[in-house]
Amino acid sequence: MGRNSLKEPRQKEIVKAFYKLAKKEGLENATFAKTAELIGITPGLIIHYFATKEHLIYALVEHILDKYLLIFQVPAAVEKDDSLSNLLRAIDNIFSHKWNTLFDDGVSYSCYALSFRNNIIMRKYKLLLDTLRKRLEELIVRCVEEGVLEVKDPSATADIIFIIADGAYYYLSLTDNKEEYLTKLAQYKQRAINLLNLPATVK
Repeated sequence: MGRNSLKEPRQKEIVKAFYKLAKKEGLENATFAKTAELIGITPGLIIHYFATKEHLIYALVEHILDKYLLIFQVPAAVEKDDSLSNLLRAIDNIFSHKWNTLFDDGVSYSCYALSFRNNIIMRKYKLLLDTLRKRLEELIVRCVEEGVLEVKDPSATADIIFIIADGAYYYLSLTDNKEEYLTKLAQYKQRAINLLNLPATVK
């Protein structure tokens, strides 16, 4: 009974430690033994929850999704704002330094690379990306239903916005010029906002 009640917190603790280790040493060098040592448990306890390193990586991909979904959280102080403000806030977050610091690019891309050799990771990564798009689509649909936006295909629009964001961060991860990074990110964000056909009063 006690073990079951601790199962979820313990799993989260292990996944977070595994992520911390992968961020520092690389996913390929993150092992059960090193993860266990980091949080003061035995490797056997990790195996109790995650039979193989692959299973731990599956959980890590889900952890990535949880982190990225934070971008859609609306502070309690502004949760009653109008739908358009919430949508623009989400897009602003997507194209901001905050988005790029939610999860380490190196770990994320390492997990993504594994999807080409592991169908389960591929499906989990696809679910991750689809979930993010769906959340953005829901915000757009709400604005359309309230008559504050005229977007013919909210699903396609959300998809294209994330295509812009994915490409932007992949490209910008290769530059160490902060001014170039911020300038291009602002340009990409404006391209995404243009897809919404905002009323002139908002622009």
